[in-house]
Amino acid sequence: MSTKFLKSFFQMLLCVLAIVSIAACGGAGSSSPATPTPTTPTTPAPVTPVLSDFMFMSSTNSGVSETIRAEINDSTIFIRTPKVMDVSNLVATFVFSGASVLVGDVEQVSGVTVNDFTQPVTYTVRNAAGTGKNYTIELMQFTGLPVINLTTDNGNDITNRDDYTTGTVEVFGNGVVSDLDNMEMEIRGRGNSTWGMPKKPYQMKLAAKREFLDMENDKKWLFLAEYADKTMLRNKIAYELGYLSALDWTTDSEFAEVFLNRNYIGTYHITQKVEEGGDRVDIGDDGFLLEIDQLDRLDPDDVYFETDTFLINIKEPSLAQGDSQYLYISRLVHEFEQALYGNQFADPVNGYQKYIDLDSFIDWYLISEITKNVDSRSFSSIYFHVIPGEKIKMGPLWDFDLSFGNVDYADPEFPEGFWIKQNPWYERLFQDPNFVRQVQERFAYYDENRDFLLAKVDEYADKLRYAQAENDARWQTIGIYVWPNPVVLDTYEAEVDRLKSWFNTRMDWLDNALNQL
Repeated sequence: MSTKFLKSFFQMLLCVLAIVSIAACGGAGSSSPATPTPTTPTTPAPVTPVLSDFMFMSSTNSGVSETIRAEINDSTIFIRTPKVMDVSNLVATFVFSGASVLVGDVEQVSGVTVNDFTQPVTYTVRNAAGTGKNYTIELMQFTGLPVINLTTDNGNDITNRDDYTTGTVEVFGNGVVSDLDNMEMEIRGRGNSTWGMPKKPYQMKLAAKREFLDMENDKKWLFLAEYADKTMLRNKIAYELGYLSALDWTTDSEFAEVFLNRNYIGTYHITQKVEEGGDRVDIGDDGFLLEIDQLDRLDPDDVYFETDTFLINIKEPSLAQGDSQYLYISRLVHEFEQALYGNQFADPVNGYQKYIDLDSFIDWYLISEITKNVDSRSFSSIYFHVIPGEKIKMGPLWDFDLSFGNVDYADPEFPEGFWIKQNPWYERLFQDPNFVRQVQERFAYYDENRDFLLAKVDEYADKLRYAQAENDARWQTIGIYVWPNPVVLDTYEAEVDRLKSWFNTRMDWLDNALNQL
């Protein structure tokens, strides 16, 4: 091959390569590649700060046996431990959107940072722009009680005792009582002096009759706050006395932790309502439930009559003043009083015994006198009932939070001295030697059950040992004066011990005093 041929070949190859290169750059005669037009960088909008998940994991907390996940409700995060445990050094694992999470000035690292959760802790989520949102972590330990969630429509407040607020109720029985799925209900305030206290009592009405906390089917249920009774036990022990008695009916009750619109409002004593019913005060179709009451405590629609001794409020049935039922019951009570204060009052045929069931009058008296309940002498919450053709019966028991020495404005503060004996009806009854003898004999029965009742105090106090701590963390009553407490004690245990000591002293005093009558 000649040198001239090789030279021509290489020249042709260079031309081909040049053409290929020009084509790759846009073709012959094209301008050089365009330089991109510079644009202003777009700053992404800052994310909304959100805490979307929160938990305590067993892998990062030695005292946690299985992961505990919180319920997030807007700015409140609620979490409940399945058992009582040390919560002063817990590590939270959380998921968030934003740049950082802080508790105070301390940045939080999920699964690493330790905090004390014995009191509510506020987590702040911040985005890159510095916008923040606060979340309050409310941790409650399982107290051994059922949990009631009350949810009002639109989160409405319960503002008064007259108007019901609608909503739903659910119960988590925690193995203590049966669960209750969301059920429609109405709820309003209740009580007289207790309504003015910080922790409010309520009346709830279910949409239909059914069991509640395993108590018998009914619609109306009362939430006693027990704010003035720091033991929360006085009503319960009065009921225990009622269960020992011959009274026709004593309300059933159960303790529970209560949440209103996802906010913990304390430990409540849930009871049946004193009202007419086959599973409550059974007065049949034509009976009467009556209460000794005060004029300034009556509702506008209450129907009542007055004797020479008391104002009598007709609680059941609903009737009109002056109708035949009204005339019957008012006449019957007047006839009883005439016989009671008459010259032949002690005559077993023509005296007071013609009108009253003596066993119920004695049991009601002794329970009220043993507890020295301040209201049971003449003030209010003194119930009695009667079925036409039968005798008047005392009961049921009600309103014993100011008993067992829990009052500072009257003699019932002290375990010594008679109190109910000065009730006008009983003052007269004690003038009958036969009545005195039967009271003495019946008191011996209650005294024989003294140890049983003291054991009940211990049993319920133990049942509330964790709940009362949560309740006090919410309301902070232990160690401060609450009307009308006669003493201020620094611990729940001391409050319970005082109740037991007062009860023992009271029983000793009554044993001696009654036997000297």
